[in-house]
Amino acid sequence: MPLLEQRYELTEDQLVRFREDGFLKVSNVFDAATLRYFEPEITRLTFTHNQLDGTPMKERDTYSKAFIQVGNLWEKSEDARRLTFSKRLAGMATELLASNGVRLWHDQALYKEPSGGFTPWHADQQYWPMASNLSVTAWIPLHAVPLEQGPLSFGRGSHRKRIGRDLPISDCSETLIQKEIQDQGVVEVTEPYELGDVSFHLGWTLHRAGPNSTALPRKVHTVIYMDSTMRLAEPSNPNQALDHKKWTPSTVVGEVMDDPLNPVLFATDSGANSSY
Repeated sequence: MPLLEQRYELTEDQLVRFREDGFLKVSNVFDAATLRYFEPEITRLTFTHNQLDGTPMKERDTYSKAFIQVGNLWEKSEDARRLTFSKRLAGMATELLASNGVRLWHDQALYKEPSGGFTPWHADQQYWPMASNLSVTAWIPLHAVPLEQGPLSFGRGSHRKRIGRDLPISDCSETLIQKEIQDQGVVEVTEPYELGDVSFHLGWTLHRAGPNSTALPRKVHTVIYMDSTMRLAEPSNPNQALDHKKWTPSTVVGEVMDDPLNPVLFATDSGANSSY
């Protein structure tokens, strides 16, 4: 799959919009053949490691109704590793962050089942013990996602507003953040995803997703990147303490997150990761 390693040329207009909006949806990042190749393996891993398997929807809380979530697929399969470690994606993340390189925080599949519920408003970095705001998530649908299937909605410019940063994802975050963004005039942007579209959003960009009212699962792979010099911050809540232990267990507070689980995926200086 050579496309995984080929450069994607972001325009200056796209870079400016990302800085202003806190998110960017990009067309034709992957072609149909690439997505057809990886989808079966990501789907197999997701359902094999689904911890909600057998739990009826009516018995789940709002978070569990929203999606099946399986992390670090790259450790479980060589094909998943190839997708997560794509230099095409990591190079885009590096450019969007105006960084010299990015490390992997973790990957995860987010599969919204048929009749799966909405995903409440939240900001990802509420969960992450990072010393700066230089984090970005690539949201990679493995098929076209119509509005009825629950694509992402973003709060335009919400990464600058400091709204809901103390709220974990919940019914409470949905209600309180919705009110705050309305009060502060934040525009909610919701669009379908065409085949090959990938979106990127900053760690403090507020986002949500509607329910899946179709008969098919919404299949999405995500990769979370951080600046290659990111240091571990003192966890400020229980979720961050858990994520420290799970995603960068050998890193000490104040140190660069150079755990084996956090490899550098792209670097702009000379070295193995410098070109693509």
